[in-house]
Amino acid sequence: MILKRASIRHVTLGRFGSPHSGRKPRRLPDPAYVDFNQPIIEPHAGDHIADRKWELSLQRASYFAIIEMAAQLFNRIGQLGLGVAVVGGVVNSALYNVDGGHRAVIFDRFVGVKNLVVGEGTHFFIPWVQKPIIFDIRSRPRNVPTVTGSKDLQNVNITLRILFRPVPDQLPKIYTILGIDYEERVLPSITSEVLKAVVAQFDAGELITQREIVSQKVSESLTERASQFGLILDDISITHLTFGKEFTQAVELKQVAQQEAEKARFLVEKAEQQKKAAVIAAEGDAQAAILLAKSFGTAGEGLVELRRIEAAEDIAYQLAKSRNVTYLPQGQNVLLNLPTQN
Repeated sequence: MILKRASIRHVTLGRFGSPHSGRKPRRLPDPAYVDFNQPIIEPHAGDHIADRKWELSLQRASYFAIIEMAAQLFNRIGQLGLGVAVVGGVVNSALYNVDGGHRAVIFDRFVGVKNLVVGEGTHFFIPWVQKPIIFDIRSRPRNVPTVTGSKDLQNVNITLRILFRPVPDQLPKIYTILGIDYEERVLPSITSEVLKAVVAQFDAGELITQREIVSQKVSESLTERASQFGLILDDISITHLTFGKEFTQAVELKQVAQQEAEKARFLVEKAEQQKKAAVIAAEGDAQAAILLAKSFGTAGEGLVELRRIEAAEDIAYQLAKSRNVTYLPQGQNVLLNLPTQN
């Protein structure tokens, strides 16, 4: 019999005929070295060893048939997975995402930059032919420092903080004319130009005292200039304003001189007040003397005697409080026996 590898049930008669034909079959080889491409000869029924080898050959053939079927199945699955992976890769390469607060501009190799602005979400494009360029349309801050001169020819170091964003509908024009780094090409130049034009209209002192007016003029001029390039300025503020070293020293010296002048003015005013106080006091004394003279002429010496009595009373009160003072009546010897003079 011949055993095919596709199925162990398909058995055909070989040139040796049936196992009961009476002919002695050819001896089977070792099952470990069976070549399944060669026909397998069914052994004679009386040969037990040959029967055992025949069973082993059938078992081994069925085992390898199952393995081959499993290999074919996995091969099919692998081919299918490879196809799905290739299709998924192609589809993924044709997709791009536009995040929130962003917009996309499509560059076509045959047409150029399209005027269409793509919004947020997931979109399709043709690989190699088209290329999406993503722009951030949210407000972003930028500090622009500038050195300029005031009306009185003083050096001014001024820093401007700008919140800017592009106009979404003008993104194709911005990309065509300015490119991705449009803020680097536009903001420093127009900011320096506007600041120099506005600061030159004010003196150094006015830049400090009229800072709100200066900021308003800078904001109006800079907003108008930025709109020509498709930019929106949400906020403009002056964050830093300093002057040159010489001007700063002059301001300090001026402040010191003003303080000294104020101090001298205070001393002068103090002396004048003291003078006025002395005059007023003298006038008060003179007026008091006049009133006393008038009272003496009217009432005589009675007032003087009254003042003398009051003074004596006060002196006696102070002496009475002292322990070292003893009063002796006149003409009497009290507590002491003093010798008399002849």
